[in-house]
Amino acid sequence: MRMSGRSVFFERLELDRLLRFYGRMVAAGEWRDYALDALPDCALFSVYRRSSEAPLYQIEKRPDDARKQGAYSVRAVDGRVLRRGHDLDRVLDVLLPKRMRVVSD
Repeated sequence: MRMSGRSVFFERLELDRLLRFYGRMVAAGEWRDYALDALPDCALFSVYRRSSEAPLYQIEKRPDDARKQGAYSVRAVDGRVLRRGHDLDRVLDVLLPKRMRVVSD
């Protein structure tokens, strides 16, 4: 944990990736609102179906975990970590709608 009183922020490229992904999910009708938080130990990008509800997902950046498991993670509304890693785009892939295909006999 950082004790210097500074907050963790998303860098410009990270924020660009998050907002592009968010835009695709809005276009698909999945998400409608987001919030950004800069905390002493992490940066949060929370997404909502409705702004009056709890966030559906929180995308976290925790620099202190970068060497261990990766700085990025996605948490569900119940707090479960859905994916963690070093590459933001790969971590975000867990939020893509599952595509089903018909398999014939």
